Amino acid sequence: MRRILQISRHILLILISIFLTIFLLIFFISCNKVADKDLNGNKIRVVVSILPQAEFVEKVGGDRVIVTVMIPPGASPHTYEPTPEQLKEVSRARMYAKVGSGIEFELEWLDKIAGLNKEMYVVNCADGVRFITPEGSDGGSAIYYENNKSIESEGDYARIDPHIWLSLKNAKIMSENIYKGLAKIDPVNREYYRENLDSFTAELDELDKEIMQMFESKKNKVIIVFHPNWTYFASDYGIRQIPIEEEGKEPTARHMKYVIDEALKYNIKKIFASPEFSAKSAEVLAREIGGSVILLSPLEKNYIENMRKTAMAFAEAME
Repeated sequence: MRRILQISRHILLILISIFLTIFLLIFFISCNKVADKDLNGNKIRVVVSILPQAEFVEKVGGDRVIVTVMIPPGASPHTYEPTPEQLKEVSRARMYAKVGSGIEFELEWLDKIAGLNKEMYVVNCADGVRFITPEGSDGGSAIYYENNKSIESEGDYARIDPHIWLSLKNAKIMSENIYKGLAKIDPVNREYYRENLDSFTAELDELDKEIMQMFESKKNKVIIVFHPNWTYFASDYGIRQIPIEEEGKEPTARHMKYVIDEALKYNIKKIFASPEFSAKSAEVLAREIGGSVILLSPLEKNYIENMRKTAMAFAEAME
């Protein structure tokens, strides 16, 4: 009888041990889920079109945001199509920060994307930006559209350069618009976002001064580019940008001769191209002038460092 009681007690202890193990396992799993919710569940999910915007949102939003980028590294805004996983992220987002300058991805997809999540707040980062056209292939002056007022339809965007973020002045405006969007949907943390915006603005102002100094002593502020990405940057610092492309098309023989003549005139040996585009024409031109092709991406996420690197490359090419 005693033997039976000992066995029963032993079995009971085993059952209690199993029960406690299961209970503790469930408890820790629940704690992890709560912790994960605390870390991520209260954060604002923000979707952006391009990588530089991700840095703007993260600089302003700090640890209050999770950012999804629609156009991944190496992809072209002219041709990219979103994946199902990206569209799933859109359905959970509280805010979409669009570039707003007529990049082809947004013209093609933004209405469809917004339709997936009608509660998502859409911020136009271009609000207040002065749109400009690229310089003509013959060096003609750019045309300015004050505060976007002349842009009335999608067709009007064909006349402007969409790369508005490649100006530190525009980056400040875009970040201000992002701040307004975050403050609207999360007013409790308005002051936190304002402090972050002020800090980032100071960072941009400091870089602007640094870049201005790079070009102060340059006599021939002329660059040759394959695709005219850098119109806004060039406008800020008094640089003339000569594009190899003609209105998005491969250059004619006549235009190539013109660009070669300009390269020889200004003793230009560096041709700038983007890794997102084929640069065969740039390579042909580089061989003709005994120069080389330098790749600079307008779509790097590390915005501050990329703009500094770009300015240094342009300044070096002018020497």
